[in-house]
Amino acid sequence: MDNLAKGQLETDVYKVAVASSDGIAINQHFGRADTFYIYEVTEEGKHKLLEIRTVTPVCSGGNHNDHALRSNINKLKDCRYIVVSRIGMGAENAMEQSGIVPMELPGMIEDSIDKLITYQQLQNLF
Repeated sequence: MDNLAKGQLETDVYKVAVASSDGIAINQHFGRADTFYIYEVTEEGKHKLLEIRTVTPVCSGGNHNDHALRSNINKLKDCRYIVVSRIGMGAENAMEQSGIVPMELPGMIEDSIDKLITYQQLQNLF
C-alpha cells in the first residue's frame, strides 16, 4: 500500500465526543455539560465507546468562563466532532478555530452517531 492510501486509512478513523448525562441520549448543552462520552468511529462506519471524560461546565448562572472553555476544548482536541444538544455561537467558533467540528444532534447516541457517520461519508465524496 502506498503512503497516500495509508494516510487515507488513518484519517478515516476518528473520535467523536458526545455530551450526555446518562450515556444513552445526547441531552446536554455544551456549556452545561460535565461529561463527554468518547467514541471511536472506524472507516467501515462502526463505532465503539472508548472512554468517558469529565470537564468543568463553561456556563454557570448565565456567566461564561473563557478559561473553562479553553480547557475543555483542550481536553477534547483529539476528537474530530463534538456532538451536543445545543451550543452557543462563541463556543462553536472557538471549537472550529481549534479544528473540532461541533454538531447539534440531540437524540439517542446511537442514532445521532449514525447520522454523523452518514454526514462524514457524504463529505468524503467531495
